[in-house]
Amino acid sequence: MTLSTRNQALIGAVLVLFLAATRGQHFATAWHLPDASWAVFFLAGVYLRPAWVLPALLALVWGLDFLPYLRDGASLAEVIGGGRAFCLTPAYFFLLPAYGALWLAGRWYARRHRFQWRTLLPLLGAVFVGALVSELFSSGGFYFFSGRFDEPTLAEFGARLERYFPASLGSMAFYVGIAAAIHALLGLAAGAHRLHKVV
Repeated sequence: MTLSTRNQALIGAVLVLFLAATRGQHFATAWHLPDASWAVFFLAGVYLRPAWVLPALLALVWGLDFLPYLRDGASLAEVIGGGRAFCLTPAYFFLLPAYGALWLAGRWYARRHRFQWRTLLPLLGAVFVGALVSELFSSGGFYFFSGRFDEPTLAEFGARLERYFPASLGSMAFYVGIAAAIHALLGLAAGAHRLHKVV
């Protein structure tokens, strides 16, 4: 899939806006959309070609997660080690491979995308596999290495995975589904415009 630099910049700006607006909102409410982080990294892999996009998004996530605590005068060591935030532990670094997996899944799909119905199956597969690998890294890293759980076991992790993964996958599917619908509508409009010019 090839997009102009201008279109990539526009898509990138929208993705950054959704990341900033929804980061930390793990469940949808009447006032908050669900966290778009997984979908943003996946869609960045699909649409944005520069390799620096991944580290830039990772830096943005880091800033969104840590700056509220650092602004209050805490040091980074206090935030991670001092229990100021439940999720900000040494296991936080497992988000690097977690988000990287989503980005790579998006890149994988981008190489297979065609404006045809049959590319929905690779899209669904890329979303599911990317999300599952991301969940294993992020939740698994947190469960086993955060120090927040006494005597973690694979059985308990499996139960937690079964409990939390469907909601995370649903949030990602929500945003990717909207992006796919917009992509299809814009593709149909562009095709109709080209046909009109020929006629």
